[in-house]
Amino acid sequence: MLYMFLLHWDQENPAVTPDEAIAQHLRFAVEARRQGKYICSEALGGTDNAKTVRIRDGKTMVTDGPFIESKEVMGGFYILDCRDLDEALELAARIPDAASSAVEVRAVMQVPGWDYGATADRQRQPMDAEVG
Repeated sequence: MLYMFLLHWDQENPAVTPDEAIAQHLRFAVEARRQGKYICSEALGGTDNAKTVRIRDGKTMVTDGPFIESKEVMGGFYILDCRDLDEALELAARIPDAASSAVEVRAVMQVPGWDYGATADRQRQPMDAEVG
């Protein structure tokens, strides 16, 4: 049975530096691979670059940030290869959840030193890029 681990962190007061966080995740991933449990992982861009797409009364609404009501929970994710943020927002509006709840859009970040395996040839945002 597969599980997705949605990792949350305090962007304003992180417990460790970004470099140390990456090092900790690299160590965890090595161990998970050793145990035969690792499937895939990705780092997500911060909430300051997130967009939320909703369809209401046939209109597409895009708001800054992950402003989803607390009664809503993360139910899954897609990773889509888009040419830019505009195309990503267009695609988000076509995902069924946009009509009944919301679809949050974030760039997948390039983590230095990470083994991306089968998706290594896919473009990711550099960790220091401004997105949006």
